[in-house]
Amino acid sequence: MVITLDPELEAALNELSRRQGVAPEALALSALRERFLLAAVLQPRDEWERGLLAVARDCGVSLPDAALSSEGLYD
Repeated sequence: MVITLDPELEAALNELSRRQGVAPEALALSALRERFLLAAVLQPRDEWERGLLAVARDCGVSLPDAALSSEGLYD
């Protein structure tokens, strides 16, 4: 399969891969795996789970408790 990227998407992919120090192809494959393979495994069993998954957002990593202390906020 060959996927053709528009210039805007290609530039964003190249920039992010440069910042992360990985090849653009590896970053694209990782994003596709995360988007499609994880979605196939994670199937909601009821309405509550469907609602929870509908509002879920990937916010990156959580901060350690020390970062939320008054001293940690200024570091």
